Amino acid sequence: MSALLTVEQLTTGLGPDGPEILSTVSLTMRASEVLGVVGESGSGKSMLALSIMGLLPHPIVVRHGRMLLEDSDLLQLSGEAMRSLRGKDIAMIFQEPMTSLNPVMRVGTQIGEVLRWHLSLQGRAARKEAIALLRRVEMPDPERQIDAYPHELSGGMRQRVIIAMALALEPELVIMDEPTTALDVVVQREILQQVQDLQRERGFAVLFITHDLSLLFEFAHRVAIMYAGEIVEEGPAAHLRESARHPYTLGLMRSFPPLTGPIERMTGIPGAPPNLASPPAGCRFNPRCPHCDPAVDRELFDLQTSVRPQLREIAAGHTVACHLVERGL
Repeated sequence: MSALLTVEQLTTGLGPDGPEILSTVSLTMRASEVLGVVGESGSGKSMLALSIMGLLPHPIVVRHGRMLLEDSDLLQLSGEAMRSLRGKDIAMIFQEPMTSLNPVMRVGTQIGEVLRWHLSLQGRAARKEAIALLRRVEMPDPERQIDAYPHELSGGMRQRVIIAMALALEPELVIMDEPTTALDVVVQREILQQVQDLQRERGFAVLFITHDLSLLFEFAHRVAIMYAGEIVEEGPAAHLRESARHPYTLGLMRSFPPLTGPIERMTGIPGAPPNLASPPAGCRFNPRCPHCDPAVDRELFDLQTSVRPQLREIAAGHTVACHLVERGL
């Protein structure tokens, strides 16, 4: 199956000479696939999403790389071409719906703007379609809620409005940037299940960004682990769950309770992600890596602090950027 989205060696930074934010990020998505991207805050997950959408805030710019949506190079499209593509081919569900919706416009009017701009629907036709979209995402009493303002809706209901807007034009790719972080766990589960059901029904691909690796093991087909602007491990979700190799991935797995099985003690990862204005030399995870100890292995320590590891395939579809894996440790 040909790729729906291909990101090649994507590098972004603060202007042409400032610190790098994303560093040579590469990934591929197929049609109808759910790809999860996970990492701590500041790892570059949202910058990846905004890069794909062409919504990078000034002064962040793409310095190098390619992004192909099927045969279209997104970095070569004009501003007008990208505006036409958003919603129709790529849509995004943001983290906090209250900041994504206009607080002084009724939700039906906001959904109607999408329909008017792309489908030329107006008046009763737009209202009818907006109600149908809200019903599709299981909004309670959509005929009444369509006339509500965002502040009159609960967090879960607002997120359903955002999902309805994102799916209005049946895009091929939907990017979800931590869409349930502001919701309680019960509503979170309902929203994710709703998206999963719609994805299976409609067949669109999903780029699911989160900091919760346990969620991705349940919802994603493949998972990419990001740290300090780089992808450090990637593989099929079921395989990665049992055979993760990068110390950062293993640390993330210990940071969340398991979805099934006995409850285990959560330990977390000591330290904090690096300042990208002055990242560590060599492996960016080396200051936090439990194996980077000169007293234990001086040769490995020198390697980790001087040479950046490259992604290498260690099993079918499973790649890791880690000097320990290279040395068979």
